[in-house]
Amino acid sequence: MPSARTEQAIARLADLTPRQIVAELDRYIVGQDDAKKAVAIALRNRWRRQRAPEAIRDEISPNNIILIGPTGVGKTEIARRLAKLAAAPFVKVEASKFTEVGYVGRDVESMVRDLVESAIDMVRSERETEVEDLANERVDDRLLDLLLPPPPEVLARRGQPPASGANSTTAADGSAVASPPASGASAPAGEGGVFTVSATGAVTHSPDDDAAVERYKRTREKLRALLIDGQLDGREVEIEVLQPGPAIPGQAIPGGAPDGMEGFSDWLRDMMPKRKKKRTVKLVEARRILLDEESDKLIDHDDVTSDALERVEKLGIIFLDEVDKIAGERARGGGPDVSREGVQRDLLPIVEGSNVSTRYGMVKTDHVLFIAAGAFHVSKPSDLIPELQGRFPIRVELKPLTEADFVRILTDPEHALTKQYAALVEAEGASLSFSEDGIREIARIATVVNERMENIGARRLHTVMTTLLEDVLYDLPDRGKEGINVTAELVISRLKAIVEDEDLRKYIL
Repeated sequence: MPSARTEQAIARLADLTPRQIVAELDRYIVGQDDAKKAVAIALRNRWRRQRAPEAIRDEISPNNIILIGPTGVGKTEIARRLAKLAAAPFVKVEASKFTEVGYVGRDVESMVRDLVESAIDMVRSERETEVEDLANERVDDRLLDLLLPPPPEVLARRGQPPASGANSTTAADGSAVASPPASGASAPAGEGGVFTVSATGAVTHSPDDDAAVERYKRTREKLRALLIDGQLDGREVEIEVLQPGPAIPGQAIPGGAPDGMEGFSDWLRDMMPKRKKKRTVKLVEARRILLDEESDKLIDHDDVTSDALERVEKLGIIFLDEVDKIAGERARGGGPDVSREGVQRDLLPIVEGSNVSTRYGMVKTDHVLFIAAGAFHVSKPSDLIPELQGRFPIRVELKPLTEADFVRILTDPEHALTKQYAALVEAEGASLSFSEDGIREIARIATVVNERMENIGARRLHTVMTTLLEDVLYDLPDRGKEGINVTAELVISRLKAIVEDEDLRKYIL
């Protein structure tokens, strides 16, 4: 049975119908309705499987998908947005990496290990958010102790020994008795009276102790208000920080340690003595360091690991890009490429479902959702080995982007490219706007360049926009707060010469 936290993650999917998932993807991605519908069904089926009778639940396999289409049409973005929408562990892997020279030691199981690391980071971030308030309270207390060290009276009431160097004597029964400072020496703020701590730990307070403690508390609360208000951020404090452990040989092996050895480096590093070093830092930096320490103390790391592994097995998504680069191309005579077919055969058991050893334990990949993608310009999905084809039953072809699509990409998405550049210009106190004819001209030029050169889809809009606004962004700090309106005339005057000059177009756009 899933844990309570994993159940909560799965329950979030109950509110996401396929139609709602597509509507959410429409906020960021233009067109490609068939692909959106396919991934929406696959995501909804994860929630449906959890609601199926337990006897049949494990028999329901995920609907792995192959997205077929040229670069820059939204394949990766669809998978990434889907994972973010479902709050699912996600990792993007390029299949061609497994065939490159120098990656002999990098096995395909490394993508599962990367997925587990992604899940660990995700769950740890959630836990840090849950304990953030308590961790901040503890950090405030530690910073106040650094800014205003507690006097012996307070330490005694906390059950702590007086600070090193505090004036004290030892009574006949072994108890510590604070003595007044030597003649001519000034007593620390709030330090007055005498307290006695017996050998059994019993503390006897004098009225002067109570007054000193009250004065300390009042001063501390005033200091706390200044601390919270940020008025002490410029102060320097001295803190102890853990030194990074020594490098362990074998840690940098591509793909991780050999099977069964994933946790050895961590175990060896944990066994080594921890070294601390005193550093004098600004209070802001001290807060960040101490917050990491306190959050780490409050988080149950075993719970994080078990929850992350469970999420990987039930909600994990692996996006396998450039899968066409490992297709065998049988139709060209001479048989398939041995290296590429070898990668496919290595992928097969993982996609089918197997146990993969990671540094955190074994992970079953039976219900991990695999979304493969490729342009398939040279090869075809049928060039993959039949066994692997069978593990990707859903195939969706994404359409090339048209000029009309480019116009929508520049205006419709929630974080459209025009809105991103407007935000960058606004940071300098100016404004940037685009007229309708200006947007249409940018879209037209991007389409023309894609037709005359390599078609890189919507990524061409980035190169066109960067070239168009290069002088504007360069001169922005010196030109004042004057608004900038991008019209068709401006676009043509800036880009016409580049588009018409083949050499310039090749190297700039």
